[in-house]
Amino acid sequence: MSEAQKPVLLVVACALVDPDGRVLVAQRPEGKPMAGLWEFPGGKVGEGETPEAALIRELDEELGVSTHASCLAPLTFASHSYESFHLLMPLFVCRRWQGDPVGRENQALRWVRPQRLRDLPMPPADLPLIAPLCDLL
Repeated sequence: MSEAQKPVLLVVACALVDPDGRVLVAQRPEGKPMAGLWEFPGGKVGEGETPEAALIRELDEELGVSTHASCLAPLTFASHSYESFHLLMPLFVCRRWQGDPVGRENQALRWVRPQRLRDLPMPPADLPLIAPLCDLL
């Protein structure tokens, strides 16, 4: 499939940053594509949904935390071509939320210093997001 024929998939991701400057990552559970890889929480943006609204929904569904659009700061984005689709993924930084993150979809969670993110196996689309996070934090 040529690049021009691939559908573009809009996915939103979040770097939850704790008071100690660590970032939350989640491990993709068994049975999902790229199982075992570590990623930033988030998910697909639904039709008619803003990236911020999608991220607020996904953080609640995946982690049981709530936040507001005013607490989401856009940092960077990834544009990555997979075999059957092209992924466009804005990354937001969030330092304020309510609740303690819990893996509601049986995914493992880990708080990691930004400089240590490169030590984890991550999906190819997540890798270019690390440098801007390191620069920020």
